[in-house]
Amino acid sequence: MARLAQTAGLTDIQEEILATVRTFVDKEIIPHAQTLEHGDTYPADIVEGMKEMGLFGLTIPEEYGGLGESLLTYALVVEQIARGWMSVSGVINTHFIVAHMLKQHGTPEQKQKYLPRMATGEVRGSFSMSEPELGSDVAAIRTRAVRGDSGYTINGQKMWLTNGGTSNLTAVLVKTDEGAEKPHQNLTTFLVEKPEGYGEVLPGLTIPGKIDKMGYKGVDTTEMVFDGFEIAADQVLGGVTGQGFRHMMDGVEVGRVNVAARACGISIRAFELAIEYSQQRRTFGKAIVEHQAIAFKLAEMATKVEAAHLMMVNAARLKDSGQRNDVEAGMAKLIASEYCAEVTQESFRIHGGYGYSKEYEIERLMREAPFLLIGEGTSEIQKTIISRGLLRDYQSRG
Repeated sequence: MARLAQTAGLTDIQEEILATVRTFVDKEIIPHAQTLEHGDTYPADIVEGMKEMGLFGLTIPEEYGGLGESLLTYALVVEQIARGWMSVSGVINTHFIVAHMLKQHGTPEQKQKYLPRMATGEVRGSFSMSEPELGSDVAAIRTRAVRGDSGYTINGQKMWLTNGGTSNLTAVLVKTDEGAEKPHQNLTTFLVEKPEGYGEVLPGLTIPGKIDKMGYKGVDTTEMVFDGFEIAADQVLGGVTGQGFRHMMDGVEVGRVNVAARACGISIRAFELAIEYSQQRRTFGKAIVEHQAIAFKLAEMATKVEAAHLMMVNAARLKDSGQRNDVEAGMAKLIASEYCAEVTQESFRIHGGYGYSKEYEIERLMREAPFLLIGEGTSEIQKTIISRGLLRDYQSRG
């Protein structure tokens, strides 16, 4: 039994779910990840396996056909999946965020329409905030929805849409004219139903081809272009305009816990590869793990794995309790992603020249880890969120 990244206080059901997922990862993901990743191939068979296990409905309430599990359960599942191949966790991450937003903010009709089919994986979600010239300045969104007699017309361009081609329901943040003084109060989330695929998938809606990336292969990342796209008014999330920023930030909070979990998963795998290799590789007449320089690296790596896991679990449990967790989620995402990059690089160094070869798994992890430094907000954005939260809680009395 592995010593690192264990979680105290789990229920029997949580333990059973994690054991099932861990076995699935070891048998169905790790043996195929290298081939699929190098070919930039969508993991269709793995996705079907996740559907059969009910993972697409893991956090969806039982009344809508899901398992009704907590964010903590989901985060621990993601940690295991990312340990096998981060791209697979990306397939369900955006789906989970959209399901969470619907569960928390959707109208009764929207919940009934989408959540049962999301639980089975028939409907797979993606979400979009970013734009080509936007970066982290969400309030400066330019994509606009204009109200007409029968609904809204959307024009603009969205960027960095994970699962853009393989999803069929996208939560899209756009600007609407609410007359509010603050820019973020003029934003609305629309639920855009679309066919899977690329090109002009609906009149006025185009999903260009996949963006070629350094890592994070297999899962598709695209743009989303609106040119006179018409959408009904009942596709506004929650039925009320001007609430989109709040909806999206709630989704991003759980998304940051997810990214922290993914970083933990990669860190665990990088450590596993390093400690195994260091016991097999010999130099100067002994296994390299017997050299203090290598042993100390492993000690530091393990400590970072454990610290990141504990912070991720804390952030998830806080969100599950209903308390505000923006600071804790930011801290978890910050430290887990930074430690992931450090642990992965140390594992790469322990592998020496072999780590540069595509035959070895660590080469793939080296290309995947940097994504977590920028996904769901850069480390600098996390520091901004954390510092603002600290100043809110520790206001000067002078």
